[in-house]
Amino acid sequence: MQIIKSFIHKKSFAGVLLIIATIWALILQNSFFSEIYSSFLHTHVEIRFGHLQIAKPLFLWVNDGLMAIFFFLIGLELKREVLEGHLSSLRQISLPSFAALGGMVVPALVFISFNKGESFAMNGWAIPTSTDIAFALGVLSLLGSRVPVSLKIFLMALSILDDLGAIIIIAIFYTSELSTVSIAIATLCIIVLFVMNRFGVSKKSVYIFVGVILWVSVLKSGVHATLAGVALAFLIPLNSKDKNGKKFSMSKELEHDLHYWVAFMILPLFAFVNAGVDLRGISIDEMLGPVPMGIMLGLFIGKQVGVFGFSFVAIKLGWATLPKNGTWLQLYGVSMLTGIGFTMSLFVNSLAYDDTKIYHYADKLAILVGSFLSGVIGYLILKKAKSLILNDNIEIKKRDT
Repeated sequence: MQIIKSFIHKKSFAGVLLIIATIWALILQNSFFSEIYSSFLHTHVEIRFGHLQIAKPLFLWVNDGLMAIFFFLIGLELKREVLEGHLSSLRQISLPSFAALGGMVVPALVFISFNKGESFAMNGWAIPTSTDIAFALGVLSLLGSRVPVSLKIFLMALSILDDLGAIIIIAIFYTSELSTVSIAIATLCIIVLFVMNRFGVSKKSVYIFVGVILWVSVLKSGVHATLAGVALAFLIPLNSKDKNGKKFSMSKELEHDLHYWVAFMILPLFAFVNAGVDLRGISIDEMLGPVPMGIMLGLFIGKQVGVFGFSFVAIKLGWATLPKNGTWLQLYGVSMLTGIGFTMSLFVNSLAYDDTKIYHYADKLAILVGSFLSGVIGYLILKKAKSLILNDNIEIKKRDT
């Protein structure tokens, strides 16, 4: 339980930093600092080692490089939860699994309903399917003890499964033309990591060294580089022995060490370089276009309907149970919070439209608006739900006396 409390605390505070980073990005992009901000994002950064060259603007180093570390952490969390955590049994995984499925299917259908027949626009169907766990848990933290721990764990498990869904979607639908040589090198790296795991290699540095080669080869292969982080995470040993025979968990140690860097640097930096929406060039007509509306309503309507609807059916059919000490209204409030897509939606948006400005930032603004509405209304619902519970308890006490 201490691990969970620590996880929630870090993610909650990370939500505050994300808000600050987003506000700064919006201020810089919409002021006389906009050229400086844009120049910063497009600063050319190059690494060369013999004939191997990686040259990208700064914002792509964040999106392809630092976000690979984020997905590495997600992979470590997922592995731990599946093997020995809150996703390790059918009873524990049932409700968040149904909820996560609904939270991906319904938002995608909402987006498709607005954009069917438009081939380029349809690239963004996965944008409203993701949940930003840092922001969502950040909102929950504002309510303190008003929300039972079981619902916080439900949201955490749902978000992890949501991220797994995003990983699968990126691997299948957002992969460009493949390089056979790079794929072969990446495959060899995975085999080496697997053998190291099976033979009990316990040196973190060795895994990280092979992991860097894996990342470079995946980056050059045409598959999105963040998937290298997930593959590496799955092959990090959960339980190991050092040279003295003492047991330790390399996976948990790396997870603990990375939480601070991801929560307090990588995600805020990602928000800073991706949330700079130029509001001066966006008209009402553009915001009412099919892509922005599909994203905005996919997050705000699709998420809550999908998560709560699938959860309701699963519970009523006896396939899952309502979180302990939670009410239906509280479950609905948490379902509303899953519409906070933010960083994950911005990330998928960058893959779907390759950071083109074809929608004049209306697509990114739609993510911010949909996430904002979901967060504010979800918070108000959960606050109201606790008040109703307190009033009911008072009424019961009055009748008893």
